[in-house]
Amino acid sequence: MDQPMRKRSNGQINVVLNSQKRIHVKDIVNRETTPKPFPQEHAALRDIEEELGALVGMEEMKKMVKEIYAWIYVNKKREEMGLKAGKQALHMMFKGNPGTGKTTVARLIGKLFQKMDVLTKGHLIEAERADLVGEYIGHTAQKTRDLIKKALGGILFVDEAYSLGRGGEKDFGKEAIDTMVKHMEDKQHDFILILAGYSREMDHFLTLNPGLHSRFPLVFHFPDYTVDQLMEIGKRMLKEKEYILSSDAERKVREHLALAKVALSSSAFSNGRYVRNVLEKSIRAQAMRLLMSNHFDRNDLLTIRSNDLVLPKHE
Repeated sequence: MDQPMRKRSNGQINVVLNSQKRIHVKDIVNRETTPKPFPQEHAALRDIEEELGALVGMEEMKKMVKEIYAWIYVNKKREEMGLKAGKQALHMMFKGNPGTGKTTVARLIGKLFQKMDVLTKGHLIEAERADLVGEYIGHTAQKTRDLIKKALGGILFVDEAYSLGRGGEKDFGKEAIDTMVKHMEDKQHDFILILAGYSREMDHFLTLNPGLHSRFPLVFHFPDYTVDQLMEIGKRMLKEKEYILSSDAERKVREHLALAKVALSSSAFSNGRYVRNVLEKSIRAQAMRLLMSNHFDRNDLLTIRSNDLVLPKHE
């Protein structure tokens, strides 16, 4: 039975599961014993779901990616049937603190849209203020146009986008904003613009140009990771590199992360990036310890011990 869909007031699509459908015991047995193959036409979604599954947390974001897929897919079906199909712009805003996965998700979205023929290339061009803002009048507009040209067929990802509006009326950052707004309209189906940054600063940024807010129908919120999620991220990083933490080292890392989340401001604590930096420094410390001891059995090579940990001090 087709799943009903409802459209939110902000233009997003919700897939509403039909909870009243009857389930027979025979159906359950068949499902368990005979895996249902993923329809080939949804291979793009299957591939992206597998990559999304490797990411810790971000459940709301994963759900929204599926909604976007459903909206694009259904619109294509409507076109095939001669029905009206929306051509909604897919420019996005990512709000969240450092290290919460914003760039990773942008790359995955580029892959998905390329596979769905929404984007011809699906590549990601990363930029920040220095890449957009020039040194004299007219220079900024040209730099911004050049970056947009490079992003055609893919995604232009501008991190810390709010920094474009920090210099006041005479700052060239405003020129970059105005140029992006113009091209978002003129080339709205040729590329996707993703602006990223801290939640509060991005809210203020939207007030700087009256045309900005309405041009970002898709807003992704990237919450900070919990200590449990940070530990899971760390373990996955170590597993990929073929390392493990000793039980004492694991306890110390967990305690340190809990302390760091409290001691550092939300903007200073870089979430997954913080964990990666701690573990990479600790791996180097372990290597030095093994070198000095001249002891290289398999267990020693695998294990990061508590005395290998390089943990920043926080008051």
